[in-house]
Amino acid sequence: MKSSTLLGLAATIFATSALAAPTARAASSYPTTNGLKFTIDGTSKYFAGTNSYWIGFLTNDADVDTSLDQIKASGLKILRVWGFNDVNTEPTDGTVWFQSFVTGKDPVINTGFDGLQRLDYVVKAAESRGIKLIINFVNNWTDYGGMAAYMNYYGGSENPEWYNNTSIQTQYKKYIKTVVSRYSNSSAVFAWELANEPRCNGCETSVIYDWASSTSKYIKELDPNHMVTLGDEGFGLTGGDGSYPYTYGEGVDFEKNLKIETLDFGTLHLYPSSWSQSNEPFGSEWIQAHGKACAAANKPCLLEEYGVSSDKCNVEGKWQTVALNASGIAADLFWDFGTTLSSGQTSDDGNTIFYNSTQWTCLVEDHQTNIG
Repeated sequence: MKSSTLLGLAATIFATSALAAPTARAASSYPTTNGLKFTIDGTSKYFAGTNSYWIGFLTNDADVDTSLDQIKASGLKILRVWGFNDVNTEPTDGTVWFQSFVTGKDPVINTGFDGLQRLDYVVKAAESRGIKLIINFVNNWTDYGGMAAYMNYYGGSENPEWYNNTSIQTQYKKYIKTVVSRYSNSSAVFAWELANEPRCNGCETSVIYDWASSTSKYIKELDPNHMVTLGDEGFGLTGGDGSYPYTYGEGVDFEKNLKIETLDFGTLHLYPSSWSQSNEPFGSEWIQAHGKACAAANKPCLLEEYGVSSDKCNVEGKWQTVALNASGIAADLFWDFGTTLSSGQTSDDGNTIFYNSTQWTCLVEDHQTNIG
């Protein structure tokens, strides 16, 4: 999700020690695909979940526990989180950061108490509750650094330079290796995700295709047991209405990328207003068109983000029903999870669904009933 309003949350209690590494498990205990479905803990069905980009940046363990307890109690099984937090100036106030690119210094991957140890806690807490995490490695947008943080350090200002810069890709893979090696044995990992909404405006689709092929292959070599996905919005698709999201101008070819052997499933996002489209019929047609492409590729697909700022129950509720009944769509994750923690209410970008709200009833509780 692109939003300049996404703000990190600050609390006052800090983790002071690294957590023990997860114990090794049989490959059969990890989430996987089963035809056009996902299998989690031995069950193949349609799953519901949500996004919480901010949970790995919390400094209060109790707030992480509260969030995950609420998610578990609601039956949400998959949680997508940011596994990145890149900065160009190292914070001095205790703010959580995972990787720094400071001019004149070597890049630093922060494995300390205000670094990846915060993500450690999320992974262990999710593991104990049976919640499965999608962990993302970089942002297309500037929130929490993203690709721009790399380019500010190594040079470049446009996305094509990020995908094609050898130094950038070397450091990106170094970061991936650091994160994957920490959790490669964890049953909490649902999938590794290459990037949040990768785009390459005006590029040939081969740029993202080649990058996704090589990066997903690299991750599979590090961790053959967990799934890998791209994290794209689903742009570039034949058979649609020809509007902007269906075109290839952002350098993404959804159907072509689905064929990458080392990507286990496809992703799509849905924000009609951001793309100058109507909620309907565009929304339902977008889901159905992607489900058809996923079924043709014999890979499940995940409606990974979706949201509207008003009439949420009617609009998003319909999308949930369409997704649940569309062959090829195996799960959906609404954007995004909101609650009240020790530091106050979590951020609200207009799409947020808050725990125990009216929208929570219709889009979480009623959706779970419909899934069965």
